[in-house]
Amino acid sequence: MDQKNDQWAHNPELEDEESQFKPLTAQEAQAWRERHGRQWSVWRLVGIQCAVVVVVAALAWVLAGEAAGWSAGYGGLVVVLPAMVFARAVVRQAAHAGTAVARLFGWELVKWVLCIAMLVAAPRLVKDLNWLALLAGMVIVMKTYGLALFAGRARTH
Repeated sequence: MDQKNDQWAHNPELEDEESQFKPLTAQEAQAWRERHGRQWSVWRLVGIQCAVVVVVAALAWVLAGEAAGWSAGYGGLVVVLPAMVFARAVVRQAAHAGTAVARLFGWELVKWVLCIAMLVAAPRLVKDLNWLALLAGMVIVMKTYGLALFAGRARTH
């Protein structure tokens, strides 16, 4: 293979960038944390998502009727319940980094399977299911992650 076309070949520019890396001291790390604000608790985000589920379900109920309210609420639960399971599993401390990464991916898979199972069960669990309202509930509650990130950034600037 031609070394000129090999993306993994020795590259002095990258080596220079790597040698410029300097770990932060304890004081620098503390100053960085103060500049960038306090981190949100995962449980605070889950709590906000639960509140959003209630608001979305009530709004759908008022605007489109009882079936839409139940459907939107269930759609929100399709996001929140797997997120709760995931959060509970991931916040526990791991022995080392490899275990933490494996746990993260494993529980993310569990979260997806639970979400899909809840969607498959929706027609049997929600009377007069309104798929559009269910999807709206899911999307709005999912967007809570982005809103929390935006709120955190706005608070630090």
